[in-house]
Amino acid sequence: MTYKPKFILDGKPVDKITAFLFHAGGHEDPKPLVANAGKSFIGSYVLGMGFTFDDSNPDVTSIEEMHRLIEKDPKNAERIFPYIGGEEVNSSPTHAHHRYVINFGEMTEDEARQYPDLIKIVEEKVKPERLKVKDKGAKEKWWLFIRSRPELMQAIAHCDRVLVISRVAQHWGFTFLPKAIVYSDSLVVIANSEYSSLSILQSRLHELWSRFFGSSLEERFRYTPSDCFETFPFPTNWENNPQLEAIGKEYYEYRAQLMIANNQGLTATYNRFHDPDEYDQAILKLRELHNQMDRAVLDAYGWTDLQPTCEFLLDYEDEEEATDESTNKRQKKKPYRHRWADDIRDEVLARLLALNEERYQEELLRGDRAEGKSKKVKGKTKSKQPAANNLELPFA
Repeated sequence: MTYKPKFILDGKPVDKITAFLFHAGGHEDPKPLVANAGKSFIGSYVLGMGFTFDDSNPDVTSIEEMHRLIEKDPKNAERIFPYIGGEEVNSSPTHAHHRYVINFGEMTEDEARQYPDLIKIVEEKVKPERLKVKDKGAKEKWWLFIRSRPELMQAIAHCDRVLVISRVAQHWGFTFLPKAIVYSDSLVVIANSEYSSLSILQSRLHELWSRFFGSSLEERFRYTPSDCFETFPFPTNWENNPQLEAIGKEYYEYRAQLMIANNQGLTATYNRFHDPDEYDQAILKLRELHNQMDRAVLDAYGWTDLQPTCEFLLDYEDEEEATDESTNKRQKKKPYRHRWADDIRDEVLARLLALNEERYQEELLRGDRAEGKSKKVKGKTKSKQPAANNLELPFA
């Protein structure tokens, strides 16, 4: 008797079609894993630019005035911290911040008034706006960030640096930042300082997972800890994998040198990385290092049977406008990305989904968790669309 496959998927005969339109793997949504809990955080939601010192914003206090206040009373430096958001991380070649922020952590109003110069600024520039919002807590505690993220500061206390990614961005770019700063709510912070972690999170495997199960804003992806990080099944014993550590270090240091040499940030660098007309040798090397990093991550999972190669492929069929610098005229530019083909994408996602379910069941059997509810299934087609009073964050 001749064997006949049951279904046709993307023009190919298959035995199975899952709820995610894959030929393998399960139908269930990925579950948050206990192993990933308490390691990823959205940055502080300040709610009031009046907290900041910023020479690029005429409506807030200047950096010069900040220095004057510190010279007047060095105690003021205890409550002033470097402040950085997604724009600086993606545009600066060194991920340099240009703003500072007054941070009273979780102080009472009486405690905050022990810094009279600073509370005066907040009272004048933040309080009037806070009194207009509907949030009761924001009104009543106008001198505090609406979300100061003390749990974040506690989680990264053991780290000398952290991994961050912009919550909304055009390209995929994790980078390290020092811990002694305030991260804005436009960043997601990962409490890890190892290159092996960078290898996995910057890899195409994690990017595929996050783009598929996360969300988007217009053509940009949105990285949400609950959908992208907490559900992601890391390779076994990845923390002690020397290959992941070595390639992560090589990739990161080379990319950092490249951005400085070209005076370009992550966005500009990855614009070139994904440009099919870009043949600069330095960019070609970055692509090759990325391939090597992906290979190390695949091997860490034991998926040596997968031998993917990258092509310049469209993410979707819509066109976006670009400017031809030679003619200064608007032209259409296709949204190409240097990535794996769709069949490899689907195979990797199917395996990761199966691994997520396996890890979840293991956690249930160990008694690590109670069974939770699944989230809504997302289809394959993509549409356009500090804290506590005793913080030890030195002024910089």
